[in-house]
Amino acid sequence: MDYKTTLNLPQTKFPMKAALPKREPLFLREWQAKDIYRFIRKSLEGKPKYVLHDGPPYANGDIHIGHALNKILKDIVVKYKTMCGFDSPYIPGWDCHGLPIEHQLFKELKINKYQISQLDFRKKAYDYALRYVLKQKEQFKRLGVFGDWDNPYLTLSPDYEESILIAFNKLVKLGYVYRGLKPVNWCFKCETALAEAEVEYENHVSPSIYVKFKLENNEIIREPANPRTNNYLVIWTTTPWTLLANVAVAVHPDFIYAYVKTNKGNLIIAKDLLEGVLEKMGICDFKVINEFKGKGLEGINYEHPFGLRNGQVVLADYVSGEEGTGLVHIAPGHGGDDYLIGIKYKLDIIMPVDNKGNFDSSVGEFSGLNCLEADKLILQKLKTLGALLFSFHIQHSYPHCWRCKQPIIFRTTRQWFLNLGHKGLRDRLKEVIKKDVRWIPKSGMERILGMVELRPDWCLSRQRYWGVPIPALVCNDCHEEFLIPEVIDKFISLCSREGTNSWFARDLKDFLPQDFNCPHCKSSNLAKGTDILDVWFDSGVSSQAVLKKRKGLEFPGSLYLEGSDQHRGWFQSSLIPAVCIDNQPPFKSVLTHGFVVDGEGKKMSKSEGNVISPFDIIKDYGADILRLWVASNDYNDDIRISKEILSRLAEAYRKIRNTARFILSNLYDFNPDKDSVKCDDLKKIDKWILGRLDFTLNKVTKAYDDFEFHKAYKEVYDFCNEELSMRYLDMVKGRLYTCAANSFERRSAQTAMYKSLNCLVRIMAPLLAFTSEEVWQNMPKHAKDSSVFSVHLLAWPKEEGVKDGSELNLIMELLPEAAKALEEMRAVGAIGSSFDAQINLLTKDQIRYNFLASLQDELVECFKVSAVDIQKKDALPQDALTKIYPDIALIVKKASGLKCSRCWNYSETVGKSVKHPLICAKCEAVIGA
Repeated sequence: MDYKTTLNLPQTKFPMKAALPKREPLFLREWQAKDIYRFIRKSLEGKPKYVLHDGPPYANGDIHIGHALNKILKDIVVKYKTMCGFDSPYIPGWDCHGLPIEHQLFKELKINKYQISQLDFRKKAYDYALRYVLKQKEQFKRLGVFGDWDNPYLTLSPDYEESILIAFNKLVKLGYVYRGLKPVNWCFKCETALAEAEVEYENHVSPSIYVKFKLENNEIIREPANPRTNNYLVIWTTTPWTLLANVAVAVHPDFIYAYVKTNKGNLIIAKDLLEGVLEKMGICDFKVINEFKGKGLEGINYEHPFGLRNGQVVLADYVSGEEGTGLVHIAPGHGGDDYLIGIKYKLDIIMPVDNKGNFDSSVGEFSGLNCLEADKLILQKLKTLGALLFSFHIQHSYPHCWRCKQPIIFRTTRQWFLNLGHKGLRDRLKEVIKKDVRWIPKSGMERILGMVELRPDWCLSRQRYWGVPIPALVCNDCHEEFLIPEVIDKFISLCSREGTNSWFARDLKDFLPQDFNCPHCKSSNLAKGTDILDVWFDSGVSSQAVLKKRKGLEFPGSLYLEGSDQHRGWFQSSLIPAVCIDNQPPFKSVLTHGFVVDGEGKKMSKSEGNVISPFDIIKDYGADILRLWVASNDYNDDIRISKEILSRLAEAYRKIRNTARFILSNLYDFNPDKDSVKCDDLKKIDKWILGRLDFTLNKVTKAYDDFEFHKAYKEVYDFCNEELSMRYLDMVKGRLYTCAANSFERRSAQTAMYKSLNCLVRIMAPLLAFTSEEVWQNMPKHAKDSSVFSVHLLAWPKEEGVKDGSELNLIMELLPEAAKALEEMRAVGAIGSSFDAQINLLTKDQIRYNFLASLQDELVECFKVSAVDIQKKDALPQDALTKIYPDIALIVKKASGLKCSRCWNYSETVGKSVKHPLICAKCEAVIGA
């Protein structure tokens, strides 16, 4: 007889090979056909809200690995909160205005902004942005991200643009917006002002120069022996081009300055920096003639090295005593601190650089040169004039444009600003940051607090084409530019019907109140302003445009989740309008993640050739491996990715998949409604695994609640690999295969496996969206779940609450010692399989003996041997004592009896049956039943 046919061998349609790249699109089509997102929304109507508000990516280009990281993290949160019973809608958004789109479109059109009208360009930009919205939408959906993809929020849609203008007008009416002349970050390649959030700091090589300015009025430091000796202030700068706009030199009022006689003239340098500066200049022979405090130099005049103008010495507390000379050259037209000094001392605000970064005619021979490219010629002239004391090149962190990646400059221009000092706004911002928001990680709070403390007023205006126009009026006679709330209101009413292009397409009279004249000079010679709003303002008012206006959402949002760079970007641009308008933050919690780097921790760049596309990963491995990569990493740090890392994750995925497949293959004849064994009646080893399941569930749930998804993944993986695959499933194979199909022993194991998988498939669902769906569709189901077409419609699991089974922990702790003893027997050829052996457990303690004897059946199964003999002895062999329990001795010996051809266990009953001499009595009872 072929006894193999009498075994309950595994059966399943669940494939061993995942083939995720081919199988995942089938689930996507199924979810779409059944409109799963809408189904979820309807099923959770009236439940408590949890609203994760999407920070909008730019509608430009393909999504990259950073986008995938961000969207998958958001999807994990939304899927988990949904399973926990929250109504957790997800409205994806896109940032559709601004430089990223404008820059790429000009490149695509092969023109610049002077070769096309603003209105014509805006129409093309609108189409361009929508094209990439549609493209990126499909790319995000491929990641398994659920959301209202048919109704995203777009910053170019008329209703959203209307909300932008309504929010802007509220700020105008509340007095936060003003027109001012200030130094701003300026990209001369993009020809526009930039906000702080649009500035990136990169390494840059700059000239570092020491220059002497000849004093004009030197009474206070005249050398008695030679009243006509030339005296000089020595300054240090890394921006030689700004010398053309110099009007002052700042000293610290409390520093001690040395008046030093050298072969290069009498020099004034901060005393504490003197020796280092003179050493750099190669000056060894010098004499300190006098010393005095910086405040004694205030008001002294000097001559500009190029003879452009005379300047004066001013006082400033920010002058550093750590680097340079202790004297700072001041150009109010090209620096924030310099500008404030200029205002304090009523200095001329000289700004000889145009929109394109070129010098104007006021600087003579340098006229027409790009300011940064002029450095070399400026150094040559300083050298010729004898004013250059020393120069070299340094590499330092320098501001660059976030979009074109070129170095930028400070340039004083008239712009529209949001006043952070108005109504105590800066202090109010800090207050809500500290009291009203949960920051994850906690360090995020200090990070954004520091930024808000130091940030300048928000420059709201941009000199570009593609964005929401600032509906300002310009007087052609007095040249004032101003905002009139009635004009903005009129524009808003037109915008809701015609979009913001109406500002450029309609005549000015369509926006003006009747008989309106310039409020400054009463002229009627007016024009429309051409500036647009900062795109950070567009996305920053999404709480007004989306959270407040969309049905089914709520303000403030439950969570904002973005990269850590958004502390200076979207988090601030969202916080400021909300606090101005609503006096509260737009978010309850803010979670930040690190950036994606390559396997060696290096920043990804095309030039380095280390960029990994999410679509290459999906093509080779599938989206679930990408999701597993996201889930397995601690996103508080930068997140590494490489082919090796992905290969390791694919192997980990296979272990999880194979665990699920093994369980499924042994549930082929299991009906959970009919065949389940009550938890109280389960065999102890089955109770033990359910106890471990509850322990894992609690840890996984806490990890999800704490947004520590890498811990959730590790608990799932360890449970699958260590608790199930390496222990429990291996132990119960014999029961599953050899016991009668409908026996208590087999149904008990099947019940425990079913409960384990039913829990696992749910706690994996937020992480492995596709594989969990595949497992669920292959599982036997309770009648109440038979109509649930997707795992993503299930509730978060609850504990099984099994009370017994923990006593098996002692046995589990003995397993490594048993395995070691069996391996030693195998190494000397005494046994092959562990079924060739039996284990004797010896103890002197009666209580321990009783305990072990009560678990004899479980011990055989746990140790995977043919027999376990429990003996009470007066003395124990010292060489067999277990390390973990010194009152127990463990001895492995060859099993007695013959090997059963059906269950492979050794038994004294094999050969005793006439009808079935090759099998044991236990197996004979099964096949004869």
